[in-house]
Amino acid sequence: MSVPNNLKYSDEHVWVKEENGKLKIGITDHAQDELGSIVFVELPEVDDQLVATETFGSVESVKTVSELYAPIDAVVVEVNEALEDSPELVNDSPYDEGWILIAEPTDDTKLNELLTPEQYEEVLDQE
Repeated sequence: MSVPNNLKYSDEHVWVKEENGKLKIGITDHAQDELGSIVFVELPEVDDQLVATETFGSVESVKTVSELYAPIDAVVVEVNEALEDSPELVNDSPYDEGWILIAEPTDDTKLNELLTPEQYEEVLDQE
């Protein structure tokens, strides 16, 4: 499984990339692999409030539906509309073209509570 070093992670298998004061968010390679072929992504709306550990959408695969849990308190500023027509992008490119949303954090200090790549790998080892 790919665990890029330039990202932070939640133990709910969501990755976060800080870019110019905003957060790009998606699901990890491990998550998409466990789900199998993704057929639908329920996206939040722009201006939706994300609350850490609460759901903000879901991913449906041929196997199951999995809730998406916010890694941090934030406000959605953009969603990846390409996923509406091509949800398989999450499988094909979970860290690049398969991102889910971009948000502005409402509490930057919470970023430090996310997992480092090494800590996330430990979570994977325990599963």
